[in-house]
Amino acid sequence: MKNSEATRYLQLATVPVLLLFVWQWVAASGSVSVILLPSPRSVVETFLELAGNGDLLEHIVSSAKRTLSGFALSSVIGISLAFLFSQSQRSKNLAYFVIEAARVTPPLALIPLLILWLGIEEAPKVAIVFLSSFFPIYLNALTAIESVELKLKEVAQTLEFTTWETFRYLTIPSSLPGILTGLRVGFGYSWRALVGAELIAASSGLGFMISEASEFSKTSVVFVGIFTIIAIGVVMDWILSALIRRYAKYFVI
Repeated sequence: MKNSEATRYLQLATVPVLLLFVWQWVAASGSVSVILLPSPRSVVETFLELAGNGDLLEHIVSSAKRTLSGFALSSVIGISLAFLFSQSQRSKNLAYFVIEAARVTPPLALIPLLILWLGIEEAPKVAIVFLSSFFPIYLNALTAIESVELKLKEVAQTLEFTTWETFRYLTIPSSLPGILTGLRVGFGYSWRALVGAELIAASSGLGFMISEASEFSKTSVVFVGIFTIIAIGVVMDWILSALIRRYAKYFVI
């Protein structure tokens, strides 16, 4: 490993390690009740117990299905609408007030309506994730597409590109960085919406596990759930970034 890489990893680990030491010191001092702040050892033991009996894996799988379903829907619909509205000002104008109204409405405020309309199964949970991740994806994609430089469009006209060639060799390559940024941000929002989505009559999932544990003052379980959400979110963002770096080039050839 190069010295620069070792230094980078050391810098990344510095703050988490310091926070861990502070956490351990506060917990060991007894100045804070264990109900409010369990020790790191207690959290690790709870994690091992939940992982060993399979409960944690069950919750992770349930949460992952809901998150990925909502994220996939928001990605397809958001990017498709962005391309449509960038090409048709009339369509954009017709949908403007509906889009803006939905954008400024907190998804959790729609929970009662979603339950009435979609029931209490998986649909309302996926809908919450969808509504949370749609707008970052849509707005980033629309801004990126509409920001294609005028000079590049003039070059396309000079080269007598067809509409498809302009779209394939100009619009997509120029807007791709913004679209991919929107996907990363949107995934973060979809994962963050997880807890709220699983408050809707859920019987499994990391959000449900955290909510149930808090009702019974099982703080160590709450910490396990939070750290699991953080860990999976970071890993999934890293995987998404790696896939983007690896396969984005195929869209711009």
